[in-house]
Amino acid sequence: MIPLKDDNPTRTRPFLTMILIVACVVVWFGVQKSGSVDKDGSFSYRRAAIPCEVVTGTPLTLEEQSTGDCTRQDTTDPIFPDKSVIAALFTSMFLHGSLLHLAGNMLYLWVFGNNIEDTKGRVVYLLFYLASGIVATLAHVALDPGSTIPLVGASGAIAGVMGAYLVLFPTVRIKSLIIFFLILFRDVQARWLLGIWFISQFFINPNEGVAWAAHVGGFVFGVLVGLVWRARRDPEEIARARYVNSPPYA
Repeated sequence: MIPLKDDNPTRTRPFLTMILIVACVVVWFGVQKSGSVDKDGSFSYRRAAIPCEVVTGTPLTLEEQSTGDCTRQDTTDPIFPDKSVIAALFTSMFLHGSLLHLAGNMLYLWVFGNNIEDTKGRVVYLLFYLASGIVATLAHVALDPGSTIPLVGASGAIAGVMGAYLVLFPTVRIKSLIIFFLILFRDVQARWLLGIWFISQFFINPNEGVAWAAHVGGFVFGVLVGLVWRARRDPEEIARARYVNSPPYA
């Protein structure tokens, strides 16, 4: 199921969500140049988060890159000695592996991000988005701490947004594209669409190169934060949520 549009109008224009989308698009076409600058993988190794580097706190060595073995036997020959491992945790969120990867992520961010921004405000939303991305990356690192493969994409941060959306707007109707032998357009409640998406992450083939642990980690973090927000929200937010969720299902 692919979400296309939710029946959940916002009170304010989602400027920050649009800025995040524009930033990712500009990076892809203007900095990564549609992936052409990363033919040999050097761009990702310089800019993206790598589990081995996160664990050791130092840039990857030439030996580790060539062997795929994060042994730290020789740290005198880093590929990019000026690389900041901490900064890479953030820059990874704005890099993507393909145009399809970018398009899918930006669609999900637009459908679900605007309502979180509208509900929590731009500052809180930005901090939450970045925190979700960091937690997602750390979840990926925890699963495979010795990996020397760069991690790119906004999926983990967006998964956090989706998790919070599930808690705050579980019964909102989402116009979805369903591909199952036939191509269908249906209204699906957020809790079903997002629940199926979450469960599907555990069935991803590990050889497909998808960082499913980052998706799961970001989503669970978003759910937990969403539960805190729901417990602390004011009467105006509660009334609005009831109004949004109230339309009967057709």
